[in-house]
Amino acid sequence: MPFHAATENMAALLRSARLLKFSPSGLLLNAGTKRNGPLFSRLYSGALAGRRTGVCSRQISRASENVSSRVWPYAVGCLRSYAVATDLKDEASVAVQSKQSQQFDWALTKLDSSVRRTGRITKTLLLQIFHNFCRTGYPSGNQALLLLRSCGSLLPEVPLEERTELAHHIWEKVQELGAQYDVSHYNALLKVYLQNEFKFSPTDFLAKMEAANIQPNRVTYQRLIAAYCQNGDIQGASTILGFMKSKDLPITEAVFSSLLTGHARAGDIESAKNILSVMRGAGIEPGSDTYVSLLNVYAEKGDLDGLKKTLEEAEAADSSLMDQEFLRVIYTLARAGHQQHVPELVGHLRHERGYSPDAMNLCLHLITQGHEDTAFVVLKSFHLLQSDSFNNPPSLGNFFLRHCVNMDVAVEKISHYCRYLQESNLHTAPLSFALYCALEARKTGMSLELMKILKEQGLPIKPHYFWPLLTQRMKENNTAGVVELAKAMEQLGMSPDADTLSGYILPVFSSTEAAQQALKDAGISLESKGLLSSVIRLMAQRDLAKAYTLLSDPSFPSLDLNAFRGSLITGFKKSADVESMAKITELLYKDERFSTGSVTPAESVSYFLYSLINSIPEVKVHEEEDKLRKYFNQLQIRNITIPDNIYRGIKNLLESYHIPELIKDVITLVEPTSQVHSGYVPAVSNGKRSEVTLLELEQKLAELEAENKPLGSVFKQTIQALCVEENLQRALELQQKHEEEMTVGLYATLINLCCHHDNVEEALNLKRELSRKDSSAVLDASKYIALIRLLSKNDRVEEAVDILKEMKEKEVVLNDMHNSLLFYALNALVVKGSTSTIQRLLDTVFTLGLAKPSSSLCSPLISVHLESKDLSGAVEAVMECMKRYKQLPRIHDVLVGLVEKGDTELLQKVMDFVSQERGDLFFASLQTGRYREARKIIETPGLRARPGRLQWYAEKCISANQMETLEEMVDMTAKLFECDRDEMYSYLLRLCKETNNWQKAEAVWMKMQEENIVPRERTLHMLAEILRNNGQEVPFELPEAWYEQVTSATAPTTATNDNLYQVRLLALCKGDKVKEAYQMLKEADKKGVALGPSHYDSVIRALLSKGFIEDAMAVKDIAQSHVPGFKLSDLARNLLIVSHSKRNEPKDALDELKLMLQANHVPLQLTISRLVQALGRHGDVAGIEEVESLMKGLSTTLKLSNMLFVNNKALAHIKNGDMDSAVEVLEAVYTSPDSTSPNMSFVFRRVLEDGNEKALDKLSAMAERLANHFDCYRPASDLFLQLLDNDKVEDAKSMLARCSALAEQKQALVSYMTRKSQSPGQVGRIKTLLSLIPDFTEKEVLYPYLMKCHVLDKDLSSAKALHEQMEKEGVAVDELSLKRLAVLYRSAGELAPFPEPPESFKFYADKLKEKTANTEMTAEK
Repeated sequence: MPFHAATENMAALLRSARLLKFSPSGLLLNAGTKRNGPLFSRLYSGALAGRRTGVCSRQISRASENVSSRVWPYAVGCLRSYAVATDLKDEASVAVQSKQSQQFDWALTKLDSSVRRTGRITKTLLLQIFHNFCRTGYPSGNQALLLLRSCGSLLPEVPLEERTELAHHIWEKVQELGAQYDVSHYNALLKVYLQNEFKFSPTDFLAKMEAANIQPNRVTYQRLIAAYCQNGDIQGASTILGFMKSKDLPITEAVFSSLLTGHARAGDIESAKNILSVMRGAGIEPGSDTYVSLLNVYAEKGDLDGLKKTLEEAEAADSSLMDQEFLRVIYTLARAGHQQHVPELVGHLRHERGYSPDAMNLCLHLITQGHEDTAFVVLKSFHLLQSDSFNNPPSLGNFFLRHCVNMDVAVEKISHYCRYLQESNLHTAPLSFALYCALEARKTGMSLELMKILKEQGLPIKPHYFWPLLTQRMKENNTAGVVELAKAMEQLGMSPDADTLSGYILPVFSSTEAAQQALKDAGISLESKGLLSSVIRLMAQRDLAKAYTLLSDPSFPSLDLNAFRGSLITGFKKSADVESMAKITELLYKDERFSTGSVTPAESVSYFLYSLINSIPEVKVHEEEDKLRKYFNQLQIRNITIPDNIYRGIKNLLESYHIPELIKDVITLVEPTSQVHSGYVPAVSNGKRSEVTLLELEQKLAELEAENKPLGSVFKQTIQALCVEENLQRALELQQKHEEEMTVGLYATLINLCCHHDNVEEALNLKRELSRKDSSAVLDASKYIALIRLLSKNDRVEEAVDILKEMKEKEVVLNDMHNSLLFYALNALVVKGSTSTIQRLLDTVFTLGLAKPSSSLCSPLISVHLESKDLSGAVEAVMECMKRYKQLPRIHDVLVGLVEKGDTELLQKVMDFVSQERGDLFFASLQTGRYREARKIIETPGLRARPGRLQWYAEKCISANQMETLEEMVDMTAKLFECDRDEMYSYLLRLCKETNNWQKAEAVWMKMQEENIVPRERTLHMLAEILRNNGQEVPFELPEAWYEQVTSATAPTTATNDNLYQVRLLALCKGDKVKEAYQMLKEADKKGVALGPSHYDSVIRALLSKGFIEDAMAVKDIAQSHVPGFKLSDLARNLLIVSHSKRNEPKDALDELKLMLQANHVPLQLTISRLVQALGRHGDVAGIEEVESLMKGLSTTLKLSNMLFVNNKALAHIKNGDMDSAVEVLEAVYTSPDSTSPNMSFVFRRVLEDGNEKALDKLSAMAERLANHFDCYRPASDLFLQLLDNDKVEDAKSMLARCSALAEQKQALVSYMTRKSQSPGQVGRIKTLLSLIPDFTEKEVLYPYLMKCHVLDKDLSSAKALHEQMEKEGVAVDELSLKRLAVLYRSAGELAPFPEPPESFKFYADKLKEKTANTEMTAEK
């Protein structure tokens, strides 16, 4: 049937729905699976008791009111604003599409992260993403889908009506910007309507789709049925059912669940209950969704008996309900006003994994809709989870209290909730937290009421509680509001302290006198020390003369200088009144009122002077040198002196600022007998590195022996060299000959070599000798483990146990690397079948607490039995591990072995034992086709998705072409906690692609819409490819689809069809043929063919991306002649600025930026970076400062690095030959107290590239001065690494000799190694760094990066050698490195000599990141 005819018939059917009787004729189902049963002729019989809802209404309205023109302002006849303008489809250029993809990935990650962590998103985050999409001007269909999907139940903190209005706003705005909608968008909007309980006309909705030329699909009809049933309109639902039958669409469990709800809301409970038997008759077994629908029916009626009976039926039918589903029923009870039954349902909750976010979101939903008491009942069930966080102070209910405050719940209720939480020990300070939330939300009335309750309970009220409220009044310049809050403080029994007065109250008033008068009228005591201190602080910053007048008044009370020293320093720096500065200093020096305790006034002033000079940046010191000189001279005239230590401190500061002249003025303040003249001579370390051969070492050793001289370091180097050469015999000879020279480190090295050579006796002898020489000596953990491996391998178990005990006594700590070494030591015993030895060693390790039980460490106990094919023994070992250590090692291998063997009895035993422990049994059940058992396992409470395992099994299914098994797994994991649904469906599509099964791919797409999934770009591309390869239409927008069809087309010489021009123009732009696109556009212009604004803009952007500015401006003129009011898009404006910058036309680029900002457009971060760099190359310091000022004035932040401007200002000065100014700009950043050691590699790189030796010398001297005088090593590190990058190794060596502390900058050096390992061909630079600083990092850190470099270079021989070296040195090879090496072996067609780790690269990378993060957190504790 043609599309238009079909939709017109559908709309006609719906319009006359009220005139129809439900026909009991068959509603057919497709034959097949459990979910979609065989054909049947009668759905049900009997009269229909549905209400006659008017479905002919031409407007879509909300539940609570008639249609609002603000929400859906158009009737069906005026749907043009919602129609998709297919003839003006806006295709973005390569740059735009790339940015769209990046933005979508970013947004999806942000939203996905929020949903995974909390099960919800915030309105703020959604709007931020929405505005980011709109800024590009070309939002994609997928971005629109992501936004629409987020406007439903994922916003529990937003009222239902507001959610729907937000969805409509997004729909309209995104469509205005040119996004093309398909059926998935309409389905997403329907889902939002259902979740937000929004009443609308399905007839009008279908007509809207018809006007947009969008054909409804099965998901559309299912959701329209749900909409009718939500309103109890069975007639409307049955009409759509009949239409679905006519189109042979399957009727699924979701449809039956909707019908069940519809009958109940129509008042026909019996028909609702009868749906279950109808389903069974149709071959569809009711699932959890159906039972939840029935539970909701009884919940709406408040029928507790019905609820209990349904729960029993669900349990009897093996339909396990999860916590999430119970929470839905609780929500229904609350909404229907039957809160008294909620505790009964709460008792059924199992608090499975994922319960917390689900329950939190239910609470938020309920509070939003005014059911906070019911939400509190649910919250109280959280106490069962408190034991999981026993190490932290209890803080249950923070989210609850915050949302109660945001929703303006009565303070009395909030106080009641807080009292219960505190009395139940669920929260340490709930009332204080509620006050914090009220202050954060700037709710003055609620905040003051909560403060009163806190005071009544005897809890302290602090002045700083009022700061957020005062800040708001300060911004409004609301003096009356400030005074009212000051009165409120008085009423609560407190006066504003000095910080509150000086920072938040006095600055609001025009003068101090006005503030004093207002506060006096409010009843604030003027004699309070806090007020006096505040007044002095304010005056010190505003008027030093007035400050002196007040301080010098004899009636002024005692006040310690520390109370206003900071403000006084600020005032001194700002003021030019040297006379007042000197008079105040003299007063403080002589008057004991300003010095308390044991510190004399002279000492206080001395420290004040040092703090003053220390607080002034170097640049300002240079600018105010005359002012400071006058100030010091005034102090000398007034006979003010300072002690030697203060003088030396000030002298060092002035020397570092390069102002030796001022030192002469400072020294006059020191007593003549104590004046000190001292210079600073930096120590220069001239180290020399030399490498000597083993032969030379032995010769030197012999010479020393002959001359009877101390052997010293020569002996140590000789032993170490012999160990490297693995010459154990010679090393032992030297050890025995010179035993008195042996150190702990040498013994450890020799013991390790003996372990490598399997020489157990010598290893033990050396260990005994070491203990005899120094019983407190401790070996490295890896050496101990190597010794244990050697002893256990040679059946010396008791001695191995003794070593473990020694490790415990000497407090040897094992990290993850050592645990891996321990695993390898135990695993080496598997081949020997030494079960008892493995068990004994493991028991000792765990009993002593050297390591915690893990699946990895326990796995050798199972491997022993699996190696000997003893499955019964393996099962017993697994069960024993579970009982002893709470671990299930190698459970999947055991289960698969049992399945292959067909031992059902033993398999059942294992299933019964572990089904509550882990989900690995799930895969074994899937593999054997036991889908029912697999579904039961996956619904076990507490199971969490394990992406690596799911991927592993999906890959197995794909490689074995097991479509049914993979489908079942995807279906069963729909409700699995933290399961990435897009990822799961992408596995199905991959298999569809390999089998070329487009019908199945289309069904997968339908299922994704049913689940309301927003697919990633790669998923859409895969689906589109499958459909196109089979000649099928792609049912969604895909930007690249048109390009693939015309990519080989050449530019036509003639064309009469506008659309042909548009498509080919975009194809040429996409294909990087910009000149051809320009010629075609000019040809179209000559023929009078007018294109859409987006096509002109696409060509302009393509030309600008190649730097063809003149051609781009010519196209702009053509566009303006055809499209009145045509303006460049944001991206085109950005490209124009970048193009000018690249052509070294920074003035033109700056002018374009100003025009852009005047039009209220925001530039891209990259645009500003390129412009500033161009200004730097041009030597335009003023231009850079102007751009910096413009960026500070923006209403939004571009997150530009401050060093962008600093570095390029320095480069501009260098370009102008002003080296001193360049150094001054950079040095000011690093000597600032707030410095975070920023990066200046960019400056060094540019100077090195330009070969500017003069600038390099100046900058090098600056970097070394900062390192030697200020302990600021970042500039020196940046220069050192840039020298290495530019192959100036000798210069780097010299610098290292002058500044030896560079070798200790581990973070910078490791960061450099990390960056180098990202690109091929960089292993040489890492080795150069290693040759200069051999010990800059541990081998455990170094070797993985070297391995990564060898793999990137595809250098198998080097990778093999490194692997052997790691094994020889006892360095554990992490799983990511093993995975990389295994893939390299496979690429070279060789078999790896070790089993390849089974998980993905991402899995091991994430695992390594998590391990590193945990290590860092442990180190910080």
